Amino acid sequence: MTFSFFSVAPRWVLLLIAGSLAARQPVRAQRPAPLTRPLTKALSRVSAADFKAHVAYLADDKLQGRQPGTPGYQLAVDYVTRQLQKRGVQPAGENGTFVQKVRLRRAFAEPAGAVLSSPGHSYQYGPDFTLYPNPQQPAATVTAPVVFAGFGISAPELGYDDYAGLDARGKIVVVTRREPRQLAGNEKLYATDLLTILQAAAQHGAVGVLLAAPKPKASLPNPAKGLVSVLDSAGRVVVSRSYASAQLQVVGSVSAEVLQRLFVGAAQDTTRTFAALRAGQAASQPLPGTLTATTRSRYKDVDSYNVVGKIPGSDARLRDEHVVHSAHLDHLGFGAAVQGDSLYNGAHDNATGVASVLEIARAYASLRQKPKRSVLLVLVTGEELGLLGSAYFAKFPTVPKASIVADINTDMPTIIAPLLSVVPLGAENSSLETEVATAAARLGLTVEADPEPAQNRFIRSDQYSFVVQGIPAVHVKYGNRTADGRNNLSEQVQKWRAATYHKPQDDIHGTFDFEAGRTYAQLNFLLGYQVAQNPQRPTWKPGNFFGRRFGGGQ
Repeated sequence: MTFSFFSVAPRWVLLLIAGSLAARQPVRAQRPAPLTRPLTKALSRVSAADFKAHVAYLADDKLQGRQPGTPGYQLAVDYVTRQLQKRGVQPAGENGTFVQKVRLRRAFAEPAGAVLSSPGHSYQYGPDFTLYPNPQQPAATVTAPVVFAGFGISAPELGYDDYAGLDARGKIVVVTRREPRQLAGNEKLYATDLLTILQAAAQHGAVGVLLAAPKPKASLPNPAKGLVSVLDSAGRVVVSRSYASAQLQVVGSVSAEVLQRLFVGAAQDTTRTFAALRAGQAASQPLPGTLTATTRSRYKDVDSYNVVGKIPGSDARLRDEHVVHSAHLDHLGFGAAVQGDSLYNGAHDNATGVASVLEIARAYASLRQKPKRSVLLVLVTGEELGLLGSAYFAKFPTVPKASIVADINTDMPTIIAPLLSVVPLGAENSSLETEVATAAARLGLTVEADPEPAQNRFIRSDQYSFVVQGIPAVHVKYGNRTADGRNNLSEQVQKWRAATYHKPQDDIHGTFDFEAGRTYAQLNFLLGYQVAQNPQRPTWKPGNFFGRRFGGGQ
């Protein structure tokens, strides 16, 4: 579970979304109908022992951390394909297979070729600036005037636009990564996403973007590990978290001290400018002089794969619509040694999520009468690289995009204690909230608000890739209830995360509660089944931001 720059940059470089979502009262199901005998039987087929066996295989050392493009990842692809076939799942990938090819390009910046200068002054790579690799142009040089565009937000429909009255055409745009107070909730999550910032600059004609550190002496990102994008068959970038347009030839970061220098001679100094921004007022302006930026990039391309299976629906009218159960199959491979171990097995993240989908497939397979809609089981690549496999599938699905009615994503359910309550991330945006409440009530689980809103988990996993394609989505996480009544599971998870998350210690020998995994898979199966049975496809709630932005809502 991650987002694109998390492994190479400070958190503020990718997102500045520390504002939390407002707490809300959970939706409670009204006396859900009792489970039918076929559903009860299907739920009983979900096996804690088999769940554990899936995790043990996928997190075994021989899979070498399931890094995309490696033999270990291919072993994982082969394993889940065999498991789906055993359950009678039909292939729904490309050309009658279970796979969809995803061409990944890792682009590396060449620091020796990086230049940032203004007339009479050159800046030092590292302490003063860094430049990100350009996945489409191996070499790029831009000399252009400079403008300051506040937070880089262009959202006039929300009453705020840093580009209002600012001519950014042919210019290098500098934006601050300080926290904006003008927006909150979903609006803030979207507007401060790095890709949104880059897209806004490109739409206003900019040729480069420089992200200014929010504090003096803050370290700048070092993209030495490379940034990854997805290419189409013609070699063009079609999915990326760090590339918006060929027009934006240079993207990078500058220190707060460089920002001060760029403001010398400007109509408004930084003190007045940031005072205005804190007051909720746009404070964009041209900056004196020009900048020259040069970046050099090199590439490593590999083929990876999404795995896609299908359980055809039983209703003549609805079988052409699809409910997606997704989970990411990849992890980090080898990395920095921790306590003498450099193999990142990814048992919790996300072998448990994949195991959930495989057990969900087992539950569907046991049904003589399949649900009305068809069900897609999608195991994606490149989540740890920036949600790339899911973004590619959601943008270029192997079924008609309009036929996908919902995504139910499974990413690191963190099964370290009995599952007594759940947090349905993103459900509040759509009618899926009611479906979650009903499914949870049927299993005796309670539904809670997010205990860790500052983690911004909803936009950090694969369900978000479906949301930006206009498809309602949900990602069910653990709740806070504990069997001893202390209701502090969130605290336990935070301690576990500090010791285990994205470390070699996340292996099969760690802490697990596989009965909790069984319950989790049952819940997600029941949720997907309800959506597949409901004659009405899920809808965005009236006025919901994501629905308006991506779903064509009002």
